[in-house]
Amino acid sequence: MDVAAFEFRLMDHLLQLREELTSGCYLPGSYTHFLIHEPKRRKISAAVFRDRVVHHALCSIIEPRFEQVFIPDSYANRTGKGTHRAIARLHHCCRSYKYVLRCDIRQHFASIDHAVLLESLRQLIPEPDIMDLIEKIVAGGCDALIDQYDMVWFPGDDLLAVYRPRGLPIGNLTSQFWSNYYLHGFDLFIKRELGCKAYLRYVDDFALFSDSKQQLWQWKTAIKLRLAVLRLTLHDQKAQVLPTANGVPWLGFVVYPEFRKVKARKVRHATRRLQHRYHAYCHGQISFVEFDASIQGWINHVRFADSWGLWRHMLKPFRIKPGDLRQKKVRTASRRYQ
Repeated sequence: MDVAAFEFRLMDHLLQLREELTSGCYLPGSYTHFLIHEPKRRKISAAVFRDRVVHHALCSIIEPRFEQVFIPDSYANRTGKGTHRAIARLHHCCRSYKYVLRCDIRQHFASIDHAVLLESLRQLIPEPDIMDLIEKIVAGGCDALIDQYDMVWFPGDDLLAVYRPRGLPIGNLTSQFWSNYYLHGFDLFIKRELGCKAYLRYVDDFALFSDSKQQLWQWKTAIKLRLAVLRLTLHDQKAQVLPTANGVPWLGFVVYPEFRKVKARKVRHATRRLQHRYHAYCHGQISFVEFDASIQGWINHVRFADSWGLWRHMLKPFRIKPGDLRQKKVRTASRRYQ
């Protein structure tokens, strides 16, 4: 309804937004919050549609600036990057090095400190009007994850540290860009100051590779100190130095030097979902096209692992109605002809 109402008088709303932005009186609206439970429990915050229009317009301006400075091995929310390229890069590193230090940041989006973020953004965005808009969007989401953050005390903090504005709403396009840039200086620290030649990051998950276990343990200590400057902390128990031959969990896969597997939890979730879709197809609740789209989407994801046997095992129970199968063959032949 939010989208339909905006598009019903599209030009009027766009002109009104333009006037608010140019005059400096634009203010973000409130968020709608909901929870998802896959891959883990997260609180998602959805902005009203007019605010999402502003977010996309803003990102179209600042994205090229970010792309000029980001390291090649940062893979989240970037054109030409993404999950599967991150998996391929990690696989290459697993074949080249004996050990890995894989880490992730604790409560990453909820922990991002507004003062630290805005100070870093000013170095890249000198225009006062753009920074004013950014400050409004950042401030508008300060309460979105307040219940998801567990207070961490850093050296030099006083009692007022509890009230520092922090947190970026998970769901905003802007949050993804700003999260990447928040850790850009950390990426440079890993590459330049630590001298790690094999490093990659996807949002708050990152991995360092070396042939020396001792070096990786030393790097972990340096990483914890560096993240404290950004008011971030590691999941310390998960950040362990392990042989790459044991497999590296990464973005829903387990990557070994010689092959890749899909995580068992991902398989269980996909099995339940496809069985539910198959039941709906058999009872006429969804069409064959909709069921087939679910199957193809899953296959296109897991084909980046050594998963041929998994395909056969999961798809074997499904029986397609003969008429639907003939229609699929006709459509496939038609696409090939075109």
